[in-house]
Amino acid sequence: MNAPSDSSRRLVQTALVSLNGVIGEPLRWAGPYFGPGSAEHSLKVLRRSEAVLMGLRTYELFSRQWPAATGPYAEHINAMKKYVFSSTLQEAEWTNTSVIANDPAQAVAQLKRTPGRDLIVYGHGQFGQTLCDAGLVDELTLTVVPVFVDGATYYRPGALSRSWELVSAGPGLDPGLVSLTYRPTRPEGAGSGS
Repeated sequence: MNAPSDSSRRLVQTALVSLNGVIGEPLRWAGPYFGPGSAEHSLKVLRRSEAVLMGLRTYELFSRQWPAATGPYAEHINAMKKYVFSSTLQEAEWTNTSVIANDPAQAVAQLKRTPGRDLIVYGHGQFGQTLCDAGLVDELTLTVVPVFVDGATYYRPGALSRSWELVSAGPGLDPGLVSLTYRPTRPEGAGSGS
């Protein structure tokens, strides 16, 4: 019903969110809760993905963090295909990263129409919201971290209202975390194309 057709790949968005709905700067407040279980699951999700899609802020953060890191996750994300969507970045220095300057929604819709494994987006900044607003996200996974913090919230003014169906909910893979997975609901009679 909500699954993409055989000719398209899934776009999965995953984000860390505080109890009060903050998503900004998760490295500042989520680190103590991100243990071995979460690390193993993150690697599993990354391995079933073919490419990472990101906006400029995520690219700036990740391209500083991962090229110098070691371990299975760092090796995999450094080697895999990455796309950064930005009208100001001229060239990406991170290995296997392409810059796409044109309309993100159109470009991602085109990527989804090509055969392959999942595409993954980390976080939910302006780029992530653009993809949700365009109806391009096939699965949304939120990991709720048991803290109250200041920062940018998941909701952004001007966001389009969409309904999401809860697919799974339960304890996260490390103590204190909760994992929620949603898929978009579509009005009856609506097509499933992007």
